[in-house]
Amino acid sequence: MLDLKMFRNTAGRLVLTMPDGQVHEGITPVRAFPVNAPDGCLALMSSEGKELFWVETPSELPEDVFALVQEEISTRELMPEIHRIVSVSTFSTPSTWSVETNRGTTQFVLKGEEDIRRLVGAMLIITDSHGLRFLLRDMLALDKASRKLLDRFL
Repeated sequence: MLDLKMFRNTAGRLVLTMPDGQVHEGITPVRAFPVNAPDGCLALMSSEGKELFWVETPSELPEDVFALVQEEISTRELMPEIHRIVSVSTFSTPSTWSVETNRGTTQFVLKGEEDIRRLVGAMLIITDSHGLRFLLRDMLALDKASRKLLDRFL
């Protein structure tokens, strides 16, 4: 277990006490690979953007520190993950997509096929007309109907 202490001060900023006793205020946890390995390595950054501490395995953080890190990351990262494609308005672009995500049901407009970007393996990032990105972690894991709709755009 790593010997780090962290708490949120009265201003809501994270305060980190390092193993050597140094105290740093305004810490920002940053995932190394937020899309490909969201539970993997992360860095604890100073308010000036300098890396203070590298965490190879976040689960080895003390429980209270891990909870604060996860809470802070969740307030900054907004990339809804698509679980199901309910419908698309048309098979040409622009088209309105209705999808179910980990944050609820929503609709967005896909301007063009170029806004669907392939990543590693079967992972996709779909960018809507407002620049909001949606993650599709594994297009092969979609249900048959969702996959059929998606295939029309790939």
